[in-house]
Amino acid sequence: MVVAIPEVRYAKAPDGAHLAFVVLGSGPVDLIEVGNGTNMSIEAAWDEPRWEGFLTALGSFARVIRFDPRGIGLSDPLGASGATIEQFAGDTLAVMEAARSDEAALMATGHSGPVAVYLAATHPSSVRGLVLINTWARLVRGDDYPHGFPLDLYNTFVERLVDPLAEPATGAADDLPLMAPSRLGDASFQGWWRQAGHRGASPATALAMFILARDSDVRALLNEVQAPALVVHAKDNKFVPAELGRYLADHAPTASYLELPSADHLPWSDDTDLAGEIEEFLTGTRRSSHGNRRLATVLFTDIVGSTEAARSLGDHAWRERLDRHDLLTERQLSRFGGRLVKTTGDGVLATFDGPTSAIRCAQAISDAVRQIGIGIRCGIHIGEIEQRDDDVAGITVHTAQRICSAAQPDEILVSRTVTDLVAGSGIDFGDRGEHELKGVPGTWRLFAARS
Repeated sequence: MVVAIPEVRYAKAPDGAHLAFVVLGSGPVDLIEVGNGTNMSIEAAWDEPRWEGFLTALGSFARVIRFDPRGIGLSDPLGASGATIEQFAGDTLAVMEAARSDEAALMATGHSGPVAVYLAATHPSSVRGLVLINTWARLVRGDDYPHGFPLDLYNTFVERLVDPLAEPATGAADDLPLMAPSRLGDASFQGWWRQAGHRGASPATALAMFILARDSDVRALLNEVQAPALVVHAKDNKFVPAELGRYLADHAPTASYLELPSADHLPWSDDTDLAGEIEEFLTGTRRSSHGNRRLATVLFTDIVGSTEAARSLGDHAWRERLDRHDLLTERQLSRFGGRLVKTTGDGVLATFDGPTSAIRCAQAISDAVRQIGIGIRCGIHIGEIEQRDDDVAGITVHTAQRICSAAQPDEILVSRTVTDLVAGSGIDFGDRGEHELKGVPGTWRLFAARS
């Protein structure tokens, strides 16, 4: 599924602080992400295909509410008191109110887990369920708690990680082997990780969040939680050992425990179907479409200069022209055997059984809409896609979208895979060189299909 990046809105906490949040999906269940397990902003997800895909999967069965805690991303900074569980929980309720959610399931990863437990225990009428991912009731060891990390070891780790003078190789990216070891061979992911980490939180805010994690202890509240809980933990997680998740599940009477065959702390960075597990827990069903994969050619089109055209023509005239664009596009898709997945406002997403028909169709669409004063750019890629009801998802879809973004006006840009598969078709291509596609690993050699 490809979704438009949701509009950022703001909630106002009781003390006047502004909290940035977004809402995606429209399912019958409200699912609020109390914390994503990092100090990255809500906006960072749209630059990483795996994260975007995870959120899109959640949005297929739930109305997903995400927000930046204080000090993170687009929200107001932390106050002098730093980060506390009570304030974090109060901010979550303020976001729920602004999103018009009276009751929601809470999804929390890492240091936001104790906040979700606190909220479920103190506001049971607002919480319909808990999804606790790679988190804990208490993180550091104590006299009556032999689990977790020795205090001095944890403090040393935090000091090294948030040091603003640390070199890039040992600073902001140094936690990647702990957070997402499955991505260590992915250069694109590593670059995104470093940049997104730097943009998300200042060293002071990061330190405040690590202190919140260190000092949180909600063991006494576990018996007060009334909502059903799903405790999920990666079996080989070295950032938050699985013994902490097992303790949490063993001492929360309403909890069930799921251990995943993974070492990643991030819930979306590897190939486990956590979204399907969450769907089954919250709705009682798990659609088989999550695993319905097939080979397809993906076409994206995008209208060039749509904002400027709408401004010069006026809303009514531009709407009429868009309607004609859609009609002409659908006619050509039908002619060449394409399947319209969705319109994107300024273009379409379609799939084909083969790349030759996709290119011919893109050429025909471009010629047709040019007659009504509209120019488009097109991107085509072929690979395995995941069918979800009437929508499609997967890295192939994301790649085709990025190829479209790289195209010039009136250009049909395709991947090298496509050119190899249409050899002998009579279609001629011009080499457009190597490109880095945002959020897609590696460099890509792209070619323009000539009319």
